[in-house]
Amino acid sequence: MKKVATVIALLALAGCDGRQPEADDVRIVPVRIDGAGGSHVFRAELAQTAAEQARGLMFRTNLVADSAMLFAPYPPDGGEPRETSFWMKNTPTSLDILFIRADGTIARIAENTVPFSEASVPSGEPVSAVLELRGGRASELGIGEGDRVSWSTTGS
Repeated sequence: MKKVATVIALLALAGCDGRQPEADDVRIVPVRIDGAGGSHVFRAELAQTAAEQARGLMFRTNLVADSAMLFAPYPPDGGEPRETSFWMKNTPTSLDILFIRADGTIARIAENTVPFSEASVPSGEPVSAVLELRGGRASELGIGEGDRVSWSTTGS
């Protein structure tokens, strides 16, 4: 029971009430990935605050092929890159989680994560951003570790 209360409290603090964010609350930025598989641009929802990053793509069921969520800066306090891990609790859609180094290269891709899983999905090394895509999308597009990721949050 204590675990359930803790999860409910964390969700409340993070604003995770199960609703989709209002269109006015969403900042969309283009995120470009360049690599051996070519170049591709995603329309990424920007998660900058601790609350936005805690909520992530929880409860989302409407991920289209070129949608994404960018956690930048990560960590949200703008501190030094650090090892991190994500989980899929309350996330009904499989995701590809791309962990991005400070130099903009992909450190690790956790492909086709398991919906609703509470298992830790680790970065494996310090990262400064994370990009979530619809599960299987990285493989479809030939995106791999070492590919370069770029975006701009100015003007968004």
